[in-house]
Amino acid sequence: MQDKALGMLGLAQKAGKIASGEFATEKAVKERNAYLVIVAEDASDNTKKNFTDMCNFYKCDILFHWDKETMGNALGKQFRASLAVCDENMANAIKGKIV
Repeated sequence: MQDKALGMLGLAQKAGKIASGEFATEKAVKERNAYLVIVAEDASDNTKKNFTDMCNFYKCDILFHWDKETMGNALGKQFRASLAVCDENMANAIKGKIV
């Protein structure tokens, strides 16, 4: 199931519906464009707390999953500690595959 979720992340990236990296993810959440935030399990505690607090404040779903390398590879990039899915249907589909 998780391979399907990673494939869906790649598809969303190609469609331009992913904001990846800490600054882009934070911007997407604050502009209320993000429907789902995924933070790597091996991200720093500070990063996890920052995104948890931000997502609670802006009422955005957040998941802690995969590692930085796996997330980056799914997006065709190097390492990614965080990403935001900016499409509601895609976010719901990815959540369904992960949870």
